[in-house]
This record gives sequence, C-alpha cells and structure tokens, in this order.
Amino acid sequence: MTVLPTTYWGPAAWFEAYASARVPVIEVCDSFPKQTLRNRCVILSPAGERILLTVPLCKVESKQLTRDIRISYQQHWQHQHLTAIMSAYKKSPYYDYYADFISPLYERQYTYLLDLNDATAQVALSLLRNEMPAKEAAPLARTTEWQHSGEEVLLADETSILDRLFKNGPLAMMK
Repeated sequence: MTVLPTTYWGPAAWFEAYASARVPVIEVCDSFPKQTLRNRCVILSPAGERILLTVPLCKVESKQLTRDIRISYQQHWQHQHLTAIMSAYKKSPYYDYYADFISPLYERQYTYLLDLNDATAQVALSLLRNEMPAKEAAPLARTTEWQHSGEEVLLADETSILDRLFKNGPLAMMK
C-alpha cells in the first residue's frame, strides 16, 4: 500500500507513484499542513518561469483534518487559474486537445479541497491513460514553436503534471 497526500494538479512524480503503487491510498485524515502542494501547483510559462497557482482556503484551524478543508470563493481564483493555464500553454502541442477536459473543472464550485483535488487527479489520470473520449486522434508527437527554456526545468520535481500533459500528450509519463 502506498499512501500519498492529496494534491492540486500534482507533480509528475506524484502520478508516477500513484500509477506504480499496487494499492494507492490518498491520505485525508492528516492535520492539514499549510504551504504544500495540497492547494498549490507550479506551472511553467513558455519562457520557463515558475508560476504558482494557489487555491484559497477558508480559515484553517490548528490540527484541522485535510478532508475538512473548505475552499474560499471570495476571490475569482478559478478564472485566474484557468487564464494562467491558458496563457502558459496555449501554444503547446496538446493544449487544443486537452483544454476542453480541464476547463470544466473551473466552472464548478467545489466545497472541499479534497473534492477539487480528486477531480483534477481523475482528469489527469484519465488523460495519462488516454481514456478521455477523443475529439480527434491525438498525434503521438508534434512539434511547434512553443518551447520551455530547458528540459531540466520542465521536469522539475514540483512542476505540475499539466506541463507534461500539454507538452507531451499521450507520452507524458515516458521519460
């Protein structure tokens, strides 16, 4: 059994651990630690600059369980996150193919962080497994003028799986 924390568009390493685990389990009864990837993700701009996206939370009490953490909607964070994702990846090879699967996640207001994280993980896992209904056949590899400044930045440990999905499509989990 492999126990993993919940993540918001977690890094590729999280998805690799999940996929390779015989029995993956998401930890929900831990005390919520602040400033972690549970409510944050790191995406990269086309120039390779790190962009931190944070899901705002309602006040977190000391020792509050992760499963009880509520999302705050006082800010328009969903629009900001979707705009940042579009700006970062709109010229990437697989943006047109995957954007329609990701944008609906930002049209719904999830009460709990755990529900949002579960939804993002399920979409990412389905895309990685190539299980989403195809709009058209996705090419296995494609080149465009879009590039990160370097491959070593793209594969940084905490960089969101979105980077690999939009850049590599069906080959996102291959190194």
